[in-house]
Amino acid sequence: MNQLDIKRFAIKFGGESGQGINSLGEILAKALKNTGYKIFGYREYPSLIRGGYASYQIDIGNEAINSSSQFCDILVCSSRRSIYQYLRDLRSNSILIHTLTAVIFKPEDQEFIKSQNIQVKYIDALTLAKQQGGNALMSNMILLGALAEIIGLDLTSVEHIVNEQFADKPKLLEIDLKCLKVGHDLNIADYNLNLQKFDGWQDSKIITGNHAIALGAISAGARAYYSYPMTPASSILSYLAETSHESGMLVKQAEDEITAAQMTVGSMHMGTRAFTGTSGGGFDLMTETISLAGIIETPLVLVLAQRPGPATGLPTWTSAGDLNLAIHAGHGEYPRIVISASDFETAYSLIQNAFDLAEKFQTPVILLTEKQIAEGLYNVKDLPQDIEINRYLLNENELTTKSTLKRYQFTENGISPRWLPGSDLPQYNANGDEHDEVGDVNEESLNAKLIAEKRMKKTELIKMSLPDPVLYGENEADITFIGWGSVKPVINDVRDILKQNNSEIKINYLHYDYLFPLKSELLLNVLKNSKRLVLVENNYLGQLGQLITSETGFQFSEKLLKYDGRPFFIEDILNFINSSRNE
Repeated sequence: MNQLDIKRFAIKFGGESGQGINSLGEILAKALKNTGYKIFGYREYPSLIRGGYASYQIDIGNEAINSSSQFCDILVCSSRRSIYQYLRDLRSNSILIHTLTAVIFKPEDQEFIKSQNIQVKYIDALTLAKQQGGNALMSNMILLGALAEIIGLDLTSVEHIVNEQFADKPKLLEIDLKCLKVGHDLNIADYNLNLQKFDGWQDSKIITGNHAIALGAISAGARAYYSYPMTPASSILSYLAETSHESGMLVKQAEDEITAAQMTVGSMHMGTRAFTGTSGGGFDLMTETISLAGIIETPLVLVLAQRPGPATGLPTWTSAGDLNLAIHAGHGEYPRIVISASDFETAYSLIQNAFDLAEKFQTPVILLTEKQIAEGLYNVKDLPQDIEINRYLLNENELTTKSTLKRYQFTENGISPRWLPGSDLPQYNANGDEHDEVGDVNEESLNAKLIAEKRMKKTELIKMSLPDPVLYGENEADITFIGWGSVKPVINDVRDILKQNNSEIKINYLHYDYLFPLKSELLLNVLKNSKRLVLVENNYLGQLGQLITSETGFQFSEKLLKYDGRPFFIEDILNFINSSRNE
């Protein structure tokens, strides 16, 4: 397995928070895309405004890629700590570029550099930038220019992006362009990308998973978003705010997550498609409102952008550890739906499905995402097909009588007629106390039993309406992986690598987007017919596995779990397959 030809190339920028690492990565990604390469971007950064160590890695592939490598071919470092932190992320025959006047490598580091045939190149970027009239941040343009020359990237493609990015600062832009040219003319090394370019991808877009959620919500007719900033959900708020003059959406930063959730359920109650987004700690504060939506049967859509906990945990890193939270949060018993994005396509589509399901079944819908998806940089040619908007509201024009209407009317399937306050239909109470069919407080035992059963009837109907999990790959395989979230693009990238190498090992992958209520028919068929099953999750407990066990009784004997704040890299899956073969 170690001899596999992995046809991708990775460039990593390392530095401190505040050194412009993010801008460097985005500019390079756009320039590569405009040249015809397919890319995926991955960020690491500490929960510090300045200091620590941060990186931005761009993976470039011969196929459409949506995941990250653990290792890189070129490492460009602007701080001493980032050199020591990321040195061993370099592959053999790679290049380390740094801007430090004196770097002392430990003996073991020197041996690593020698054994891996790593070229170490020093650029006095700060001095060169100052000579052009620039400052420390503009030394990044020196590095970017030098990098463009090393990989054979046309400088004009980089200049085009820099012109776009800094057009509102013409004096600084002039210096930036000079610095780019100076860096390009250094000719410090060369590296053949040896990767295919793709016609037609030059006009593709680069978006993050959070951008996809925001765009999908706009397409779904959402007209209000309330949130309190919390990584990694924050860029949904900022992007919707930046585009609100075009979309016409009301975007409000609430004073806390409780207020954001209350404003969302209030807007949905009155007929506006609205949603909110947060991370684990903020979601905890929203759970009382989720229970309120459950009892008053008002549609509610929440984006839960996961990060490692408990408490503040690792606030700027990734995890898929909140499935249990999404399924069980909120007091009392009521139907809910939990779905999970896995890439930009599902982020765009599932937020639309969330609104549809919430209004169809009058229940909370929680869309899970992860930092790896939320902030991952995707190369996108086309967005998925939009979902038809259906509000599932009672059409009062088709009614022959209105006097017998009851908002929480007992029905065979548990879904009661829903209409908006202020319409020419009977008034009702949306009551957080237990209530009868018209919404009036009623604590009688028979009513409590019947109204609870009415609500819970929807659970089976919801389960029947949800799509099955999707099996990627051939029905028969040596190893069948089962997972959810950002696991999907990694394993599918690995499947492509194995296919490109004509590997004798065949893997397939059963993926869940719709997690709760859990559909198990296809799952049971896969469990019965698979040679070897491996649960793959980005958490410690294997929470999907626990759910599967509770629903089916099946116990996973093999699990590949990761819970260090990092996503699964392609090497994690390849190494597991390789070690399994050698056992």
